[in-house]
Amino acid sequence: MKILIVLTSHGELGTTGRKTGFWLEELAAPYYRFKDAGAEVVLASPKGGRPPLDPKSNEPTFQTDETHRFEADPEAMAALAHTVRLDSVSADDFDTVFYPGGHGPLWDLAEDPASVRLIETVQRAGKPLALVCHAPGTLRHATNSDGTPLVRGRKVTGFTNGEEAAVGLTGIVPFLVEDELKRLGADYSKTDDWQPYVVVDGLLITGQSPASSGPAADALLTLLTLRTQVDEARA
Repeated sequence: MKILIVLTSHGELGTTGRKTGFWLEELAAPYYRFKDAGAEVVLASPKGGRPPLDPKSNEPTFQTDETHRFEADPEAMAALAHTVRLDSVSADDFDTVFYPGGHGPLWDLAEDPASVRLIETVQRAGKPLALVCHAPGTLRHATNSDGTPLVRGRKVTGFTNGEEAAVGLTGIVPFLVEDELKRLGADYSKTDDWQPYVVVDGLLITGQSPASSGPAADALLTLLTLRTQVDEARA
């Protein structure tokens, strides 16, 4: 089992002068769900190399057992320091793809042609795809083979308007994840702010908030197991 995790390379929070990037919990929790399940995990980002970490995600309030484990893990930290360039990745080499959030993806991964192509290829190949928190916003330009939005009519979730307002970034981000998914015709749903919430629609898995990252990874592993069982039954 080989899993690709796609991280942002964008580190500037609009014109605020503040830093952003990926959210540490949303990488660490899935990373260890996958590693502990015996998967080979590869990290990628648009620019390659070390992606920017949202400094707020490493404040004591937001640290977890998994984030502590990740930062004390030489193998994990080496993988983070040397992510592969996203445009060098082939979807054929992976069984599935996971997108952590953080605000960074709204600026780069949502607009990156290599990211859009990866998402479309993975879904059209019948492979599962999971995106958490702000990362469902990277679906905004992905389409089905007939040119319709990939999320149209699909059950999804993602970072809520209320959560964005709570962190004071409604007027800073390039778009609101909840509004954008609804605009594209998705069947968007949510739970209370900051609570874990995962939606599975076929091979598309989305999670609402940082607390959803571990459960979304679990849902992805379940889909991979079911897919393997089906393939073995057909063989």
